[in-house]
Amino acid sequence: MSKQMLPVFPAADGCCTPMAREPLGEADAAALARTFKALADPVRLRLLSLIASFEGGQACVCDLTGPFDVSQPTISHHLKVLREAGLVGSERRGTWVYYWVVPAAMNRLASLLQVPGQVSAPPGSGT
Repeated sequence: MSKQMLPVFPAADGCCTPMAREPLGEADAAALARTFKALADPVRLRLLSLIASFEGGQACVCDLTGPFDVSQPTISHHLKVLREAGLVGSERRGTWVYYWVVPAAMNRLASLLQVPGQVSAPPGSGT
């Protein structure tokens, strides 16, 4: 396991301000684009969901290959992308690597995407 922690966003308070309230700066937009790019792949999105749904919040890599029609090296690549984006953490335990969702990263994304003060959809939005 690598001891290096890769930040998803700068630690400043502005990282979690909803986009609808304050425009993103260039550095924040670049960091967010990397995170959203990691989430934009269907296999990675499913992996993230699968990891999050495991009892205890941790999943062994040995449990993550079965649900997909891709090879084990491809799963490892997708897990590496999620890890480098700061969305999952990992730890080697003997032969296996265990993964978990990083709650702080998910909370930052959730707070960033909030639309403050909007109670209902605007007219003509179809919702």
